[in-house]
Amino acid sequence: MRNGRPVTVEVTSDGAGLVSHAGTALLSQVADMVGLTRVLSSRLAGLKQRRRGHDPGRVVRDLAVMLADGGECVSDLGATRDQDALFGKVASDSTAFRTVDRIASTPGLLDAIRVAHARARARFWELHGAPERLTIDVDATLITAHSEKEQAAGNYKHGYGFHPLGAYADETREALAMLLRPGNAGSNTAADHKTVIDRALAQIPAEQIESIEILVRADSAGATHETAEHCHEANLRFSFGYELTETVRAAILETPEDAWVPALDQNGSVRENGEVVELTDRLDLSTWPEESRLIVRRERPHPGAQLSFTDHDGYRFQAILTDQTDADRGRGALSSRARPGRGPDPR
Repeated sequence: MRNGRPVTVEVTSDGAGLVSHAGTALLSQVADMVGLTRVLSSRLAGLKQRRRGHDPGRVVRDLAVMLADGGECVSDLGATRDQDALFGKVASDSTAFRTVDRIASTPGLLDAIRVAHARARARFWELHGAPERLTIDVDATLITAHSEKEQAAGNYKHGYGFHPLGAYADETREALAMLLRPGNAGSNTAADHKTVIDRALAQIPAEQIESIEILVRADSAGATHETAEHCHEANLRFSFGYELTETVRAAILETPEDAWVPALDQNGSVRENGEVVELTDRLDLSTWPEESRLIVRRERPHPGAQLSFTDHDGYRFQAILTDQTDADRGRGALSSRARPGRGPDPR
């Protein structure tokens, strides 16, 4: 119906002027509007060998758009290359590969791309508004390689490939930093966590870095003294998954039933399944940064979940090490799991 009158709509797939991936073109336009394409072009100008050659900044932009559209390899650029009306001239697969290869092998160019990202983010926050509070989720992932690749190696899950470590802004759902690592890189390597955290902080506009309250979240792989001290010295709050050691388990079992209080979701509402208790006074946390606290959450596993022999009285427990001073925020950190959009996930 349109203006009270019936309208007949005919849907066809063989008409002229039809295009695919139309929505993806908006990503290219956003990159242009916030200045990302322009800064990339300026920083990578030295890679352009011919006046009529492809702009390296546009090549990088098109690769990012392709990945956001679900592409997995350079040859997937063909999906945008066939849409001149939407994306303009897109580089060939070989040109795109050479651009990536030269960026990776030329000192300083990866840093130049990070600077371009930071400037575009500053412009976007200027237009959209900066968050008052920012949670940086630090987490690693395993990427499988099916053939011999540079830096590919066996991982702790008996697979083969890569083990990159990333940092993500929870509130704005932005990827802030990524550290490429071989498959055999350690899960709890403090130096890698510190590098990723520093790179993430460099992405926050200088105008907001002092005013935004920043929390660093990670699973138990991030719960090292060195990483916690690094956050403390940088005036960053932290919330890490903490190993359920025998000492922690003993403290849990000694906790009276009336000490457990309902856990809260991030919006402040009471969780249907979850209770928390603070064990700071029952454990020795003197080796951790000042104001460190240990909070434990218990919950009933979902139907069909397999319990382990350490799950007491049908409960599953998770421990969180944090220096957050507000009790509600300390509880709120327990209500989610740590990856983009999630909180600590103790293992």
